[in-house]
Amino acid sequence: MTDLPARLERPSALAFVVYALAIALLVWSFDGAGWSAEKLLRAPPALADFWSRAWPPSTQNLPRLGWKMVETLQIALAGAALGAVLAVPVAILAARGLIAGRVVNTLVRTVLGFLRAVPDIAWALVFVVAVGLGPFAGMLAIMVDTLGFCGRFFADDMEAVDKGPAEALTATGAGKIDVVACATIPGAMPSFISTSLYAVEKAVRSSTILGLVGAGGIGIELKVGFDLFDYPTALTVILMIAVVVIGVEQLGVWARNRIIGEQR
Repeated sequence: MTDLPARLERPSALAFVVYALAIALLVWSFDGAGWSAEKLLRAPPALADFWSRAWPPSTQNLPRLGWKMVETLQIALAGAALGAVLAVPVAILAARGLIAGRVVNTLVRTVLGFLRAVPDIAWALVFVVAVGLGPFAGMLAIMVDTLGFCGRFFADDMEAVDKGPAEALTATGAGKIDVVACATIPGAMPSFISTSLYAVEKAVRSSTILGLVGAGGIGIELKVGFDLFDYPTALTVILMIAVVVIGVEQLGVWARNRIIGEQR
């Protein structure tokens, strides 16, 4: 005879207050988000109208849209590559117990947290002001966003590396930088590669909308399509973005599986 599951225990007074506050916060959030059952019921006919006007997708501007998608991939790959490379020395300073002290660790981690907290499209706006319209601003935005993303995880990866090789090198009189370069980084390299692949996937998704603020890529074509009520072209752009993003994600999954397989 199987044991019956344990009954839910009556929450304590403090737990009850916490639950009540959580529910109140959720209700408050729905209210602030403009939840409307009436608008929700009106949405399906409006969406059906959009699809009827957008289908079939337009093929008139495929060469131009294709080059814009290529530009989007260039922005993503260049920005992600620069961000991942710059993240390595920054992560060394952020990782505890490697080179820097606790104060520097905390300061660098705070900066990385700030870089992650600001959305990539906000960074794109900043760099559009700094360097002007175009893909260079988008690349810099992706670079900064990737630096914040990879820097945090690279630091955690180095902290989790087996300390045996590092301790052995330290016992032979090797300096901190030599230990990091010869033991810590090689030990964390598979994790670095896996995290970098996630960063590339993230960069490709992000770069598709940076054109909305003038930072290059195919996002501007999507905006123009909707602004001019050219829904077939807008649908073409949406489908192109979906195909490219899914394709990059599948390549990332394949590459990570290869890395994990080689580790085993």
